[in-house]
Amino acid sequence: MAELREFKCPNCDGAIEFDSNLQKMKCPYCDAEFEMESLKAYDEELASMPEENMTWDTKAGGEWQEGEAENLRVYTCNTCGGEIVADETTGASECPFCGNPVIMKGQFAGALKPNLVIPFKVDKKAAIAALQKHYKGKLLLPKVFKDENHIKEVKGLYVPVWLFDTDADAHVRYRATRVRHWSSGNYEYTKTSFYSVTRAGGIGFENVPVDGSSKMDDTLMESIEPYHIEDAVDFQTAYLSGFLADKYDVDAEASIDRANERIRTSTSQAFASTVHGYTTVTPVSTNINLQNGRSRYALYPVWILNTRWKDQNFTFAINGQTGKTAGDLPLDKGKFCAWLFGVCAAVTAVSFGISYLTWLL
Repeated sequence: MAELREFKCPNCDGAIEFDSNLQKMKCPYCDAEFEMESLKAYDEELASMPEENMTWDTKAGGEWQEGEAENLRVYTCNTCGGEIVADETTGASECPFCGNPVIMKGQFAGALKPNLVIPFKVDKKAAIAALQKHYKGKLLLPKVFKDENHIKEVKGLYVPVWLFDTDADAHVRYRATRVRHWSSGNYEYTKTSFYSVTRAGGIGFENVPVDGSSKMDDTLMESIEPYHIEDAVDFQTAYLSGFLADKYDVDAEASIDRANERIRTSTSQAFASTVHGYTTVTPVSTNINLQNGRSRYALYPVWILNTRWKDQNFTFAINGQTGKTAGDLPLDKGKFCAWLFGVCAAVTAVSFGISYLTWLL
């Protein structure tokens, strides 16, 4: 059976056809015209692009050795169902994600043993100071957020993270333009030239992190990056002493899409930085083939504080290695109205003063 071919315009991706009067290919949408030889070379370039392949070996983590997890306990949240791992000496009375009471379920069992752990470097005192700094100057913040006793409820939590390593061969195509303006007599002219720009090459990625907990918001976790992986050490249960550890519920296989998204974004940015001399540059397609892809299982340190206000949960996270803080802050509408009333009153008073002074003059 014959294969039907549709030629796309390099400028707008519209379907183009042969114009018998011009003896060229012409786009009916943007009126661009193309020589047959140029279009043939462009079509051959598209046909030569390799098919994308972003698959991984997701054999991450290890097996617990006999007796190694005997002192670990699992706490279960009655509200959100989260399972939190801690050593037998750790007291856990509230869920770090929703703030509700948790109960001890029993001895830890199952799940993979982490390959690596980044130990806490920021202690609780420094975490509280970071939160207070985050709140500072927020005049319209509800009082409950600034309450000293509440801030001290911040908890140290190890968050499960999948780390992805790979070598990537990428082929990226861009649509670019050069725009020239000039004037002659009473006329202004603009000439726009269109180009198809390609970049191809290899780029390596190490330790691309993907949050392995559905309870930890991905955006929040990525907001407190980066973590310095060179400080990571082989996992030992001793590092959990005095802290909690979230039990992963998103495995490495389910984290691949997020890893590929981060790799695709970084690759596009790296390749785009090499395209110079154009007025506009728009990416059209990105093909990536991964080689030697592998994943590892690690625990990242996070200080976390959950606050419930007006039937909404607000979660704040602090990088337990660097102290970087992130989290959304609500607006106290009562304070806002009082503040707005004060501003309006001040403006009215000033306006009255100006009017009175004008009348006197």
